[in-house]
Amino acid sequence: MNWLRSCFCRAALFCVALTACVNLSGPKPEAPVYDVRSAVVVSGPNMPADLLSGINDRVNAAINATVRDTVLPRVVLTIRIVAIEKGLGFQKDRNIAKVSIDAASVEDGSVIAVSAFDVTSIAADPKLADEILAEDVAARIRSVFSLSGRGH
Repeated sequence: MNWLRSCFCRAALFCVALTACVNLSGPKPEAPVYDVRSAVVVSGPNMPADLLSGINDRVNAAINATVRDTVLPRVVLTIRIVAIEKGLGFQKDRNIAKVSIDAASVEDGSVIAVSAFDVTSIAADPKLADEILAEDVAARIRSVFSLSGRGH
């Protein structure tokens, strides 16, 4: 019994020490925020037009709805839909978009930020897959660039 109590005390002490060490690392630096002025969505051939225009409309509506109180670096976004995969999974309802974004400075055109991510959405009706995927991609972009509004 003493052995069990001793192991428990050591484990508890180790957990407390580990938690204290995590707090010593300091606060995580905040991601930079930009004043996004506009966005354009591009892709290679054979991308559904409804998907591209859906992302473009939603992101630009969110840009127009966003108001910044402070002066931030002004950028324009080039959103590339690198690839999409549809009808994945057991029920063929998963869709994945691979997205790459460049944020270029309005002043000199230099790329000052790059982001890349995958978005997975679920659409029970294949006819709605592009619309749902467009909303999910736009939502991720709104989150990454701190934009307001839903767009549609």
